[in-house]
Amino acid sequence: MTLCLKPLITPAPSLARVTKIPALNRPADGAADNIASTFLADMVAGLSKSPKQTSPKYFYDARGSELFEQIMRLPEYYPTRTEMGLLTAHAMELADFCGPNCLLVEPGAGNLAKVRLLLKNLQSPAGFIPVDVSGSHLHHAAHELRLEQPGLNVLPVCADFTTGISLPHVASDRRVVFFPGSTLGNFEPHEADRLLASFAQLAGQGGGIILGVDLRKDPAILVPAYDDAQGVTAAFNKNLLHRLRDELAAEVNPEQFAHRALYIDDLGRVEMHLVSLMAQTISLGGHSFQLEVGETIHTENSYKQDLTELVARCENLGLQAARILTDSRQWFAVLCLSVGKTT
Repeated sequence: MTLCLKPLITPAPSLARVTKIPALNRPADGAADNIASTFLADMVAGLSKSPKQTSPKYFYDARGSELFEQIMRLPEYYPTRTEMGLLTAHAMELADFCGPNCLLVEPGAGNLAKVRLLLKNLQSPAGFIPVDVSGSHLHHAAHELRLEQPGLNVLPVCADFTTGISLPHVASDRRVVFFPGSTLGNFEPHEADRLLASFAQLAGQGGGIILGVDLRKDPAILVPAYDDAQGVTAAFNKNLLHRLRDELAAEVNPEQFAHRALYIDDLGRVEMHLVSLMAQTISLGGHSFQLEVGETIHTENSYKQDLTELVARCENLGLQAARILTDSRQWFAVLCLSVGKTT
C-alpha cells in the first residue's frame, strides 16, 4: 500500500506512531492544503520573480520521472553510472555501515534502482521507507520491489520531503537516510545544510546518512550531461511547461521555449533554463507573465561539490564522515555520515 500524504502533515494523535521530518520550505500561512494548489502557488511566486524561476521538484510528475530514467541511461550522463559503480563495488561496506535491523529511508526515491544494491546486502533490515512526490511512479516501483524481496517491509510515502512529512513508525536498531543521485546539489548551499540537518534529526543520534554527491570537474564533461545530443534533457525541462498547461490550465506553448544548460564557474553549478523564443505571455491562475525574446525561466541549479568543503560543512552539522568512497577519476563521491548529537 502506498501512503499518499499532503505536503504538510499534522502530527498524529500518538507520537509513538510517526517520525517527523522537519520542513525545509514551508508554505506561507493560508496556503491551500493540497499538492495541486501548492504547485500553482509556487509557480505564480516563481514566475513573479525577476529573473523568473521555478523549483526542480516540479519536474517529477509521471512523465518527468520516465524522462529522467531515460536521462540516466544517456551516454553523456555520467553521474548515474559512476554512482552505481561505487554502490556495487562497496555494497558490503555500505551494508556494514547501516548495521543489522536497520530502517532505511530514501527521500526522493525515484525508481529505487540504486537502493536495491544496498537492500539486498543488509542484514535483517527492519524496513524500507521510500519517499517521493510522484505517487503513481512510487507505487509502481514499490510494488516491483515487494515482488523481488517479499520478506522486506516496504512502506512507501507519497510526499514532498522538503515540506515536512510524517513517516510510519518502524521499530529498529538504527535509522539511516539514503540520499543518492547528487540531489543535494539542487539546493542552495544554505538550504542543503538545512536539509542535511533535517536528515540528521530523522536518523537520530547514532544514526547515519549515505549521501551521493557530484564533484567539480571540467565543464566540457558537466554541460553535456545536462544538454544531451538526443534532446531528452530538453524534453525533461520543457515537461514543466506541459504540466503548467495540463494540470493548472495555463495558457502556454512549450514549443515556444528552448532548453539551455550552462556552467557557472564562480558558483560551481550547472544551471538549466527555459529560453523564450519570442515575446509572449504565460497566463496562469489569473496572472499574466510577460517574457521578452531571449528571457529565461531558471528551472534548476545543480551544485558540484568540493569534497573538502563539503566534509567541513557536515562536521559543522554534527555529521562525521565515517567513510568516503570515490571513483578513480574523482568524478563522484558517496559519503557515509555518522550522526552525533542533534538539536
